[in-house]
Amino acid sequence: MKVTLLQRNVVWADPQENARRNRDIMEKFRGTDLFVLPEMFSTGFATSPEGIAEQLDENGECFTLRWMACTASELDCAVAGSVAVREADGRFFNRLYFVTPQACISYDKHHLFTYGGEALKYSPGKERVMVYWRGVRILLQVCYDVRFPVYARNVAEDGTPEYDAIIYVASWPAKRVSTWKKLLPARAIENQCYVLAVNRVGSDPVCDYIGGTMVIDAMGNTVASCPDTEETSISVELDMDALGRFRKKFPVLDDADGFCLL
Repeated sequence: MKVTLLQRNVVWADPQENARRNRDIMEKFRGTDLFVLPEMFSTGFATSPEGIAEQLDENGECFTLRWMACTASELDCAVAGSVAVREADGRFFNRLYFVTPQACISYDKHHLFTYGGEALKYSPGKERVMVYWRGVRILLQVCYDVRFPVYARNVAEDGTPEYDAIIYVASWPAKRVSTWKKLLPARAIENQCYVLAVNRVGSDPVCDYIGGTMVIDAMGNTVASCPDTEETSISVELDMDALGRFRKKFPVLDDADGFCLL
């Protein structure tokens, strides 16, 4: 499966302009099976979401979700990225959408960034979510989730791996990006999986961002990465046969503890 990660700047609180800019880039990567965009790619990371988060209509849709569905259909691909949304009942969620031409799967960020105030306004997600797309099983995660390895534990009840890749979409500040770059290989190694990690660049009213977008294999090696500070993209073909051979040759997950939420 071919994946393209988009390390992008984000125009503050302007979903239409961000959609236009992202689509212009995505057109250059036709043939991609999966595009991954950063956290809150339509607005920027807003800890005070009033007036910025996208309001969901009676069908549970918003402008950016409709744009993702249209793009997935026209480019015959999946599009993933998180969006700040407001439900009809007034609750806010940091919602990672995984949209294909046939379906929309969503994951609400579980670990809210209390230190930055996210937990004051957003509601946490309650469930892990995995998707299956073109031969690859993918766990959906958002930014701060990467700090919590138990939540990404890759062991099903029968002791077999549940997934083949983790998506992490982020708005991870430049001053802590060294931590981001250390945690991602750890998640790949301990779960014997690919990690598809996308962080933004640029600035918002609170933070600066320098990226750190990368694809990491199950041994913790960086397969490809975007240069820091640059608004750019990378494409990688995931080698599922190689992943299977590595797991069979070095079956450490057979000795792993079972998954549980404490």
